[in-house]
Order: sequence, then C-alpha cells, then structure tokens
Amino acid sequence: MSSISLSVSERGIARLVMNRPDLHNAFDEALIDELTTACDRLAADPAVRVVVLAATGKSFSAGADLGWMKRMASATEAENLADAGRLGRLMRTLHLLPKPTIAAVQGAAFGGGVGLVACCDMAIASTSALFSLSEVRLGLIPAVISPYVIAAIGARGASRYFISAERFEAGEALRLGLLHQVVPPEELDGAVQGLAERLLEGGPAAQAAAKRLINEVAGHPLDQSLVDLTASRIAAIRATAEAKEGIAAFLEKRPAAWKRT
Repeated sequence: MSSISLSVSERGIARLVMNRPDLHNAFDEALIDELTTACDRLAADPAVRVVVLAATGKSFSAGADLGWMKRMASATEAENLADAGRLGRLMRTLHLLPKPTIAAVQGAAFGGGVGLVACCDMAIASTSALFSLSEVRLGLIPAVISPYVIAAIGARGASRYFISAERFEAGEALRLGLLHQVVPPEELDGAVQGLAERLLEGGPAAQAAAKRLINEVAGHPLDQSLVDLTASRIAAIRATAEAKEGIAAFLEKRPAAWKRT
C-alpha cells in the first residue's frame, strides 16, 4: 500500500500528500523513497506548475517512525550512513525542485517534518500546528535537515530549538520565518489554493530561474563575482522566449501565454 497520494489538476497544481495518518505520517524507508520518486516525477513533468505538500490525518509529520529508528539503532555505521543519505536526497530533491512548492501544515510537524516544511519555498499552517526539533531528547541531532532549517529560522533560532527541543506553536514558527502565513484550520485549504493560483501567474521558466538564483546568491559575499553572476542571469533570461512573451503581454495589456493555459 502506498504511503502517499499524488494528483495534478488541469491547471497544473499538484498535491503530494503523505498518507500514513495512523502513524502521524512518520518517516520510514518506504515513505522517504516514495516522496523522492514523486518529487523527481513532478520536476520532470512540464504540465506541473505548482506543488503542494500536504498530509492526511491530525499530523503533518511526526518525524522518524519508531520502528525505523529501532532498526537503525541496531544497524552498522555504514548502514546508517546509507540510510541518512536517502533522507538527505529527499530533502535536497524537494528543496531544488524547479517548481514553486507550498507546505500545507495542519498539525504536528516534528523532527524531519520540520525539515520538509523548511525545504518548501512557502509554508502556510493552521493555528493548530505545532513544531519541535526533538532529536536531542533521543540523544540524536537534526543533522540532515539542518541546512534547510537553519536557512529558514537562522542560527540563533536553531540554537534555541535544536538544543532545547522545545515545542513551539504556529505563531512562533511564523516569527522565526519557518512559516509565511498562519490561518484558522478551516481556512487552510483555501489559503493554500489561493497562493497556488497566484503562483500560476508567473512564468514557469522564470520561477525555476528565481529558485536557482536564491540558492546561488544566499550567503555569497557581495563582491564583483556576485555582481557578474546576477548580471549574467538577467541577461540570459531576457533573451528567452518566455521573457519576450511576458514583456509583450504586459505592453499589450493581455494575459501572457502561460496564464491562458
């Protein structure tokens, strides 16, 4: 039985849904592999414009499955390294997916669940959402997810929540930068759908290029090489058919071609 469901609307809004509600959508090898395969498929499908990552049940994701953790505790270091590598590939694949991604968080997001939220470009949660980087309570550390979570909440926020393992509510996640919007539970689906619809207004190639640009510029020193990099990026995209269509549509006061599909 699959641990996920995947659907794509006629307009290209994909919903990738974790479907282990009885286990609070906790990670095991199967869920990690299925999510990674689905992300690869969505990245390669030109009909997909936006990806919404969601979950069924009360929780978004409780992090690591207890059975999986027990198996890994008795595994060799080499086996643990390979296993961690699979999770690392999932996080990197989601982070680099060349389509806008939205996390829709309806409940608890613990451990690796926080990592999934941080890997998405945008995140909206209900007021009932709850977060925790709880690894140190188990004698572990949130290593694989750390690049994405630290990028989202900063080193100072990570210092508190990586080390204390405290639970924090949606309002604090919003303040930290992990979330972009918090809404009442009954408004979550509508808020996510509204954002997805707005994202359809952007040029798909430009959105992919914008994601690459963020990764290239973030943390880069403000030197001549950065000036040259940004100049080369805008020069290259101005010459594309999509940019020419977008500018022409704006000047002619009509929808661009990608908005009419």
